Amino acid sequence: MKLAFLGLGVMGAPMAGHLATAGHEVTVYNRTAEKAEAWLKDHRGRRGATPAAAAEGAAIVFMCVGNDDDVRAVAMGRDGALAGMAAGAILVDHTTVSAELARELDAAASAKGAGFLDAPVSGGQAGAVNGRLTVMVGGAEAAFRIAEPVMRHYGQAVTLMGPAGSGQLTKMVNQILIAGLVQALSEGLNFAVRAGLDAGKAAEVIAKGAAQSWQLENRARTMIDGRFEFGFAIDWMRKDLAICLAEARRRNAPLPVTALVDQFYQRVQERGGGRWDTSALIHLLAQA
Repeated sequence: MKLAFLGLGVMGAPMAGHLATAGHEVTVYNRTAEKAEAWLKDHRGRRGATPAAAAEGAAIVFMCVGNDDDVRAVAMGRDGALAGMAAGAILVDHTTVSAELARELDAAASAKGAGFLDAPVSGGQAGAVNGRLTVMVGGAEAAFRIAEPVMRHYGQAVTLMGPAGSGQLTKMVNQILIAGLVQALSEGLNFAVRAGLDAGKAAEVIAKGAAQSWQLENRARTMIDGRFEFGFAIDWMRKDLAICLAEARRRNAPLPVTALVDQFYQRVQERGGGRWDTSALIHLLAQA
């Protein structure tokens, strides 16, 4: 299948790589051209000079960029993806953005006779590299049926959640849960250390009981060691939590714990930890 992939960051580059490895004809675009050239050294494909040029002739155009403004520029700008897409093509946005923007993109794609799916992912850089992402999708079932087998090249679970915007709303649930889990894990591990326990051993025991979680099994040891170079950066988590909190205000859905944890993440940023991964919440407790 002829595909395009726009955005070759830590998530997009390996995702596009899985598509190329699977034998698809992939045209890539990145705002920093050097990243596209680096990708082409490792994969078969070609580079588009603009999003529109990359999208031209593609059956499905995938996008994984930074935030709402980036998505609007790459998808709907003068040289954006939709300008190069033909009727019947499908735009799939893997960026985590607002549900409002997802519905805006759906309307813009529909006006061109194209399909649209909002499809944020969870699993971090490791999930992208290993092809083990969870993909939460919003949009029309007909478009999903076409795109779902392709997304399976990097998604271990690809699920249609409802109409446009539903994927983004589901990703908000994901980020709300992670915020609370990581704070609880930070408090528990810090308590274990201060209580004189072997915190690593305590984490191993607890992981076999009701408190088991992915965060506990994958981040406890590195949190205890004060290593925060894994996974999703705090700068990006705060961007996502801002989206969650704004949506919650619109829906009158209180998020008191999420709002508090967002403040803790802000404090880590102020200490220079914006590029640390989300497990760095324990740093505030360890330094108290």
